[in-house]
Amino acid sequence: MCSRREADDWIERGWVRVNGHVAEVGLRVESTDRIHIERAAQDKQAQQATIVLHKPIGYVSGQAEDGHQPALTLITPASRWRQDPQKDRKPPTSLRGFAPAGRLDIDSTGLLVLTQDGRVARQIIGANSSIDKEYLVRVEYEESHGAIIRTQVDAAFPPDRLALLRHGLSLDGAALRPAQVDWQNPEQLRFVLQEGKKRQIRRMCELVGLRVTALKRVRIGQIVLGQLPQGQWRYLAPDEHF
Repeated sequence: MCSRREADDWIERGWVRVNGHVAEVGLRVESTDRIHIERAAQDKQAQQATIVLHKPIGYVSGQAEDGHQPALTLITPASRWRQDPQKDRKPPTSLRGFAPAGRLDIDSTGLLVLTQDGRVARQIIGANSSIDKEYLVRVEYEESHGAIIRTQVDAAFPPDRLALLRHGLSLDGAALRPAQVDWQNPEQLRFVLQEGKKRQIRRMCELVGLRVTALKRVRIGQIVLGQLPQGQWRYLAPDEHF
C-alpha cells in the first residue's frame, strides 16, 4: 500500500489502527490481527504526483553534483508540455518529496521518472522489479588494429560480441541478467534491460569494443517517451501503469 517511510509517517500521525487501537512504530503484529488504515492516509497518498521528464544532457538525475543542476530544476510551469493530457492539473507548488526512480547519466537523454510515491519507485527500481527499460544507443566500433568504424557499424561488429551483449558479461564481479540487444539501424543499437547498474550500457559496450556516442532512454515498462520534447515534463496519468 505504501513505502516503509510512508508507513512510519502514517503510524506517527495516528492513521493506523491494530485491533481498534492506534498503532505505535515498532508494534509487532500477527497474521490474525486486524489492521485498519484511516481515509486520511489514502487521501494524502492520492495527492502524491509522478512526473515524466525528457531529460537533456548536462543535468544529473538526483542531487546537484560537480556544479551540475539536478533534473528536478526543470520542473517549472514554463517547461510543462502543452499537450500534457492532464492540462487541467496545476503544476506542483512544491518539489518536496520528488525523487528520481532510476538514474539517467549526465551525458544521457530521455525518459526520467520523478515521483513522490514510494509505490511507483519500488515498481521501477525495487530489488524484485522486472520492468523493462528500453534505450537507443548510437555507437562506434574500434577494431583490433585501432581503426574506428563510425558508419555501417553493424557490418563490422562481430556477431559473437553482439551475443555477449545479450548474455555473458559481468560488471562489478556479478553476472548481468540477459538483455535484448539488436541493431536499430547500422549505427544504433536498441537495448532492453531489466536492471540498472551505474553506467551499465556504456560499460557493457566498452567490454566488447564499442564506444557510445549517444544514449537515450525511450521507455520504462509501458510508459514511453513519445513526443515529449526535450527539457519538458508532464504528469503521469492515473490510468497509466508501468
